[in-house]
Amino acid sequence: MYNSNKPLGARQTFQLPDGRDVTIETGILAKQADGSAVVRMGDTMLLATVCCKKDAVENTDFMPLQVEYQEKYGAVGRFPGGFFKREGRPSEYEILIARLVDRALRPLFPDNFHAETQVLVTLISGDRNNLPDALAGLAASTALAVSNIPWEGPISEVRVGRVDGKMVINPTVEDMERSDIDMIVAATIDNIMMVEGEMKEISEADMVEALNAAHAAIKVQCQAQLDLAAQVEKANPKREYCHETNDEELRERVNRETYDKVYAIAKSFMGKHERNDAFDQIFDEFMQTIPEEEREEKKYMVARYYHDVQYHAMRNMILDERIRLDGRQLDQIRPIWIETGYLPSAHGSAIFTRGETQSLMSCTLGTKLDEQTIDGAIVEGSSRFILHYNFPPFSVGEVKPIRSTGRREIGHGNLAHRALKPMIPFDDPTFPYTVRLVSDILESNGSSSMATVCAGTLALYDCGVKMKKPVAGIAMGLITDEKTGNYAILSDILGDEDHLGDMDFKVCGTADGITACQMDIKVNGLSSETMAQALEQARQGRLYILDKMHQAIPEPREDYRPFVPRIVQMQIPREFIGAVIGPGGKVIQEMQRETNTVINIEEVGDFGIIDIAAANVDDINAAMERIKLITAVPEEGKVYEGPVKSILEFGAFIEILPGKDGLMHISEYDWKRVDNLENYLKVGDIVQVKLIGIEEKTGKLKLSRRALLPKPEGYKEPEARPRGPRREGGAGPRREGGHGPRREGGPRR
Repeated sequence: MYNSNKPLGARQTFQLPDGRDVTIETGILAKQADGSAVVRMGDTMLLATVCCKKDAVENTDFMPLQVEYQEKYGAVGRFPGGFFKREGRPSEYEILIARLVDRALRPLFPDNFHAETQVLVTLISGDRNNLPDALAGLAASTALAVSNIPWEGPISEVRVGRVDGKMVINPTVEDMERSDIDMIVAATIDNIMMVEGEMKEISEADMVEALNAAHAAIKVQCQAQLDLAAQVEKANPKREYCHETNDEELRERVNRETYDKVYAIAKSFMGKHERNDAFDQIFDEFMQTIPEEEREEKKYMVARYYHDVQYHAMRNMILDERIRLDGRQLDQIRPIWIETGYLPSAHGSAIFTRGETQSLMSCTLGTKLDEQTIDGAIVEGSSRFILHYNFPPFSVGEVKPIRSTGRREIGHGNLAHRALKPMIPFDDPTFPYTVRLVSDILESNGSSSMATVCAGTLALYDCGVKMKKPVAGIAMGLITDEKTGNYAILSDILGDEDHLGDMDFKVCGTADGITACQMDIKVNGLSSETMAQALEQARQGRLYILDKMHQAIPEPREDYRPFVPRIVQMQIPREFIGAVIGPGGKVIQEMQRETNTVINIEEVGDFGIIDIAAANVDDINAAMERIKLITAVPEEGKVYEGPVKSILEFGAFIEILPGKDGLMHISEYDWKRVDNLENYLKVGDIVQVKLIGIEEKTGKLKLSRRALLPKPEGYKEPEARPRGPRREGGAGPRREGGHGPRREGGPRR
């Protein structure tokens, strides 16, 4: 391999707690990007690049960051699906990974840095036992760390699992099959930044232990990035920038003239829209005090300063007076009302309303044919549980064009999916359904994803799904004063408390433990004690909500609604699968058409698992009887009934089971002598016969109609039919040796 001109680059290697090596390197690939890095663990390799424009986006007060994650199918030796056979728009899995990285990176850009920045992470080599999602954050952070872009990292992300009772960092796919925790944690060397995952009803103490284990591993990874960046620091010094023009005199004036008014509005306990209108009025009144010729020029600057006033006024009110924007106590849940069965034609439905947040949920049950196919480069398979979350613009009183599903909708839906899935009885053979839940958010003022979790449980109950346990969710907030150390933990946060607060911590679970969580932290430093307090306050709120849900519908409905498809599952030996399907699917298609059913067969081990779905039980029973006939094994001595398939001189062949014919010899038709069967039968006649024998070697079936008839009195067996003279020796003389002499060494003819 010719590589004499390969750049040297820089490289660092560190070990996971179990001894596996992870390597990060830069200066080898994609050197024209502002920063690039390759991360490798096992045979999994990710390439991350970051590019940033020199100038800021005009008149903006946010960080225009774009994070994308893409998996190359060639990385695992596969072709992409579809007609074009090339990678297209990102899958939901890729979008979810991009969101994980985005949420960890975004808070660490300087508040006054507004240059458009793009981070691209690409899977370039895939190891099916080492998932890439836990390495994407490390790759992106490394690319930023070695770039000239101002950023307050590094960070890293790890997956933490609990395998056989032990916390494991970045467990393999095989290990994850035995884990009761699947959680990705992002952190700097000092603070946890982001958490997302699913669990099997773990305790709050287990949650804190998992976070601590993850953070300990992340500290090692952050130090490796710092060591790598030190090798290239002279070549890539951080750029200088000036993306904001400030007028300190104007800032002080905005604060002086609006703070008390904003504080009064915040303490007036208005509704969301009334409060926002009142805040807008204060802003408009202040803008009128600016000379008309300067208003347009200073509008964005005033808006930025006014946002800071709102930020501090609301936070100070909560910290000083321990009350919230809507007048609640810190741990108080908003009023809840619930209605189940709201949609008469849906299989199951529910409305869950908490304060000014409302979810309308529908539940649909389908067959195996309705399963969702998952065809990613790494993750393949199918899913029997689908949850879709929709956030139309009217839910917040806005006018926006309806586009394709947004990343936020995918992320919120995934969180609710992870929360509910462990409690749906997919492991119960009496529940062969595919489940689809659709949450339409009709009103939103904070915690709509948690309303989706609650509404999902209610709709499943209304549908008659026997959930293992009900699941509820609650969003927790945090307000802190870093100077004084004062803080307030908020239960069931409003949208403004999320936007102006320091934490959005969503916790879902049953009465016995946590099943899913999602946390974003915007403040430096969150102690284990504060985390434990937030988790306990979330547990109390979750129990309160579960009680309200229990009052609305205490248990799943006894039976499904009349129009829900009934599905019965049966098992057959594997060797009969082909007989049930038939050549080209002819048998099963005909069976479905004639019985008004949907039949699906799946080979599992030594058996075929058959799902039969229909609108009523009678159709299912009819299909089951047909399958039983096809798969039945003939029993000697049993009576059967079937059509005559053919008539020959010596007897008739009768089909006693689908695809199974037996011979009724002419002597077995009746006790009296019969010379010609065609005088008594014709093809297609239905005849009742008894199976009187099964040849051991050939399996041929011997049938008798005579055995079912009463034997006449004084019956004597008829004399044997006369045969013509037979030559001595049977068929005439035979040459010695069977076929005559065989030539020495020659072939047998």
